Amino acid sequence: MVKRNCNWVIVPDVLPMLSVFVILSVITYYLGGIWASLIPLVLVVFTLYFFRNPKRVISAQEGEIVSPADGVVLTVEEVNENRYLHGPALKVSIFLNVFNVHVNRVPVAGEIEYLYYQPGKFLPAFKSHASEINERNYVGIRCKHKPDLAVLVVQITGFIARRIVCWAKKGDKLQTGDLFGMIKFGSCTEIYLPLGTSILVEKGQKVRGGETIIGRFSNE
Repeated sequence: MVKRNCNWVIVPDVLPMLSVFVILSVITYYLGGIWASLIPLVLVVFTLYFFRNPKRVISAQEGEIVSPADGVVLTVEEVNENRYLHGPALKVSIFLNVFNVHVNRVPVAGEIEYLYYQPGKFLPAFKSHASEINERNYVGIRCKHKPDLAVLVVQITGFIARRIVCWAKKGDKLQTGDLFGMIKFGSCTEIYLPLGTSILVEKGQKVRGGETIIGRFSNE
């Protein structure tokens, strides 16, 4: 199921790995002192930082679309999306570096209608063709308030980020800003929107998942 609890300090999926680093820190401290435990302690700090889930205020109104990820807008362009939307669409690509928050959030309230995982390569996410050949995961959402509209979110791996996590299942009912997955150690998230959507961000702009309004559906 989608993770609606947005009060986590860190993503629970990382707790087993964090526990290992904490145990190693304790063992090395007792065996060799503080200097011996330094590397495991650094790993604990990095894990807490990389897998953090800061509190976000979800203030989007009906018809508004929030960013599915933290990062910087790489591109805003019109493309043909033939996997789920089956036609012309507006694509917003967001680059996440290793220091960004890694969780992905639902951009609009609705129901998950499409899921597809595509194996692939691990090119740097900022490469223009990386989204076509890298490992990626597609999440299609039928909009709750505009059932005739749908959006597609794509989680894409990169050179460093090689693990996609998706908690969402087909049929899940989502609210704007719900957590639905993460890309471990950054990379790229794309969102495809219907033509006619007003895009409210531009290339180079920093965005925050769940908070930044990146677009607004047409009233027509």
